[in-house]
Amino acid sequence: MSRQRVLTGIKGLDRVLCGGLLTGQAYLVRGGPGMGKTTLGLHFLAEGIAQGETCLLITLGESQKQLCRNAENRGFDLSEVQFLDFSPTTEFFTQQQNYDIFSPAEVEREPISQQIIDCVTTYKPQRIFFDAMTQFRYLAADEFQFRKQVLSLLRFLVEHNATVLFTSEGYIKAPDDDLQFMSDGVIELDSTLEGRKIKISKFRGSNFSSGYHGLMLTDRGIEIYPRLLPGVYKRDFALEIVSSGIPELDELLHGGVERGTVTILSGPSGVGKSTLGLQFMKEAAGRGERSAIYVFEEAVETLLHRCEAVNIPARIMRDRGVLSVTAIEPLEYSPDRFAYMVREEVEKYETKIVMIDSTSGYGLSIRGNDLVPHIHSLCQYLRNMGITTILINEIETISGGDFQATEIGLSYLADNIVFMRYVEFDGQLRKAIGVLKKRMSDYERHLRPFEVTRYGLKVGEPLKNLRRILSGSPELADPSESTSVSSMWHS
Repeated sequence: MSRQRVLTGIKGLDRVLCGGLLTGQAYLVRGGPGMGKTTLGLHFLAEGIAQGETCLLITLGESQKQLCRNAENRGFDLSEVQFLDFSPTTEFFTQQQNYDIFSPAEVEREPISQQIIDCVTTYKPQRIFFDAMTQFRYLAADEFQFRKQVLSLLRFLVEHNATVLFTSEGYIKAPDDDLQFMSDGVIELDSTLEGRKIKISKFRGSNFSSGYHGLMLTDRGIEIYPRLLPGVYKRDFALEIVSSGIPELDELLHGGVERGTVTILSGPSGVGKSTLGLQFMKEAAGRGERSAIYVFEEAVETLLHRCEAVNIPARIMRDRGVLSVTAIEPLEYSPDRFAYMVREEVEKYETKIVMIDSTSGYGLSIRGNDLVPHIHSLCQYLRNMGITTILINEIETISGGDFQATEIGLSYLADNIVFMRYVEFDGQLRKAIGVLKKRMSDYERHLRPFEVTRYGLKVGEPLKNLRRILSGSPELADPSESTSVSSMWHS
């Protein structure tokens, strides 16, 4: 039989917990100062009030006044929450109250315990948030008494049908390992190079999503972005051809790219990679399909203006709802947060094409760690959902030198690799396009000339009479031919 679940009030956390906390159990929330432990508890209580449940907050640190003020600043209403405030009052300092004969444990433990018993038996709370349990250490004579006291307290609360969330203030000199053993589940809040993270290290009686997940503290509380596990998601789709709308380019690709594949468009700066990707989106809009582009390196308005200059009506497509354009500041987005955004776009709007412009910009959000595992998970998810994925990859080599498809080891991810190169011929800078890889079908081996014009992307006939094109300085295969540069790039 499945146990009843208790929602935490944080949608992402409930997903990580496979539906929420289990009723009638006690869970530890641990982490350093400022990690969001109390804020998580406020979400827990606010959700209980919204569900019509009775809620109790027991505090030994912050006062009720401070907690209510902080909660109000984040939009939480605690007016219906019952409080037990055991935090020190100002009188303890101003009137120099102290214990000269008896220890604090002997003086304070019994009245605190009795007040908790009276409140729980009278009020019968369904949710209890205890902040912070480690304060009880100072009311116990030794570690044995502390452990026995906490176990007894948690058992008492759970036996009265309460779901308990309690925090710890563990640090090196006073670790909270004993509390981890006593709890039914452990929620850990941490800070890494990529930003704030949350991890479930223990959860009795239920499965959960393992590993670290993205966490963000906002003025409205906590947002959690579950780590993307591609194997969990799967959608049936037809393996059909997605056309670019340019006959010559489709000939190069033997019809186009397949739905549910990953295509890398590789080339140096300014060669036309984004324009080529948007051409596929323009054609998809004509079929009534929605596309999404995530721009890491330019503003939305700049992109829209640039599209209008090359006959791609991106602004009209956006207004019609068949194109979503989102500018991403990579230093503000963790990989988990970005993946969560893409998932919502795909699952909410039935988006068919997703373009990331570019992988180098996306790499900034990784903040020192390896880009490949994160983008691998995202691309595999999009594959499973039948999404045509386009990755814009910029290489630093403008012309000549060693030929590279990508510079960050992403080639294995791609089902299709289309490369674009600058070439110098007779003192003129020209552009060539070719296909390096296509898993699902054959492709044309010749390179073709192309240009980005005010009428759109123009692709010419195969460059059969040139050699050494990839060197950046091509030569006529037969110098005696009277072929001109203009005829090759404007045919």
